[in-house]
Amino acid sequence: MQFLIKAYDGEGMLEKRMEVRPRHLEGMKALGKQIICAGGLLDDTGKMKGSVLIVDFPDRAALNDYLEHETYVVEGVWQKIETEPLNVVLVNGEKR
Repeated sequence: MQFLIKAYDGEGMLEKRMEVRPRHLEGMKALGKQIICAGGLLDDTGKMKGSVLIVDFPDRAALNDYLEHETYVVEGVWQKIETEPLNVVLVNGEKR
């Protein structure tokens, strides 16, 4: 089951985000192919303001477990998180 995650950083969290980013990336690496795509959300000036991920988990409980242990959540970087089920059809122009 695929999910779209939109996570917004709290005010003034850019420094904290960069401090814990290596741990966040290690966690992402551990998920391997469960991550379909991920990247930073940018404001109009190009400054990081959050993250967007498209992930694949067996169910919402597994997604919630991931979020509970995600570094940016644990460290308080992400202050607002929106999740929605998603049906991924194409990846890099190819049918999934």
